[in-house]
Amino acid sequence: MTPAPLILALETSCDETAAAVMRGKDLLASEVASQIAEHEKYGGVVPEIASRNHLIQTPRLLRRALEQAAVELSEIDAFAATTGPGLASSLMIGASMAKGLAIGFNKPYLAINHLEGHLLSPFFERGQVTPNVALVVSGGHTISVMVRSVGNYQIIGRTVDDAAGEAFDKVARLLGLGYPGGPEIEKRAREGDPARFALPRSMPDSPDFSFSGLKTAVRYLLPTLGRNLDGKLMADVCASFQQAVIDVLIEKIVRAAKMRSIKLVTLSGGVSCNRELCSQLEQACRANQLEFLSAPGWLSTDNAAMIAFAGSLHLERGLTSPVTQEINPNLALA
Repeated sequence: MTPAPLILALETSCDETAAAVMRGKDLLASEVASQIAEHEKYGGVVPEIASRNHLIQTPRLLRRALEQAAVELSEIDAFAATTGPGLASSLMIGASMAKGLAIGFNKPYLAINHLEGHLLSPFFERGQVTPNVALVVSGGHTISVMVRSVGNYQIIGRTVDDAAGEAFDKVARLLGLGYPGGPEIEKRAREGDPARFALPRSMPDSPDFSFSGLKTAVRYLLPTLGRNLDGKLMADVCASFQQAVIDVLIEKIVRAAKMRSIKLVTLSGGVSCNRELCSQLEQACRANQLEFLSAPGWLSTDNAAMIAFAGSLHLERGLTSPVTQEINPNLALA
C-alpha cells in the first residue's frame, strides 16, 4: 500500500511564523512563533518588523518541524505556503522558501489561500469536508461562505469596513487596553453587563458586515462616562461592545444557513477563540436545529497546520500550483 504523501507547509501571512508537516490527514509536526511581543509596543503589526522576523524564524521552525516529524527534506512529497491574503512583505518569505524547496527537490508546489485554511480548519479532525455555511472571523476578515465542497465556495457576506477582530483591537485602544484587543476585552467582559449600554447593530437586513459604526459609537460614549473608567464601568463597556459584535455575527450566519436549508454552521478564525461567541453561536444553532462545528482553539489563530490540511485536500484532488504563481496580498476566496 502506497503511503500517504508528506506535505510541508509554511505560513507567514502576517505576524505569526509557522511550519507544519502532515502525512495525508495525520499531523506529524506543527511549530508556531508568535510576534505579539514585538508589535505590542506599537499597538498593531508593523510590516517591516514582521517580515524581518519571518526571515529569521522560518528556517529555524522548518528544521524543528522536520525533527519533530522525524523526516528529511528529501522525503517531502509537496511543499505548501500561504499565497495571500496578507502583508506582501510577509507572504513573500514563506512562499519564496516553499517555491525554492519545490524547485530544488523537483516536487509539487501548493499555493494556499489563507482564508481557505481557516475555512476548512473546523474539519481538521474529521478529515472530510461536508456542505456548510461558514463564518470566518479574524483580525482582518469577517466573511460568511457557502461551502459546497473543497474549492467550491460562494461568498454570502463580507465586511464593508472594519472586520470584527479589527474592531476589537480599535476599541481596546480607545479603552487604553493592550494588544491584541480581543482577549483583553473578552477578559473584562466576563464581569460586565452586556445590556448596560445600547450600542448599534449595523446593517441588520444585509448579509454583509460592518463594525466601523459600532467602534465610533464607543468613541462617542466614552467622554460621557468620565475620565477614569473604574473596573465595573470598564467591564460593562467591554461586555456591551462584545455582545453587539456577537449579536450581528450570530443573526447573519444563522439566517444564511436557514435561507439555504444547510444544517451545518462552522466557525473559524482568530476571533473564534472568543468563548462567549462560541457558546452563544452553539446555543443559537441548537435552537434552530442546526449542527455547530468550530475549529479547535489551537487551529483558530494563524498556523501552518491548517495550510498543510488544505494542501493535503488539494493534492488529494490532483490540484497543484505553478511555482511562477505570485503572492497576492488581496487574494479573494471566491
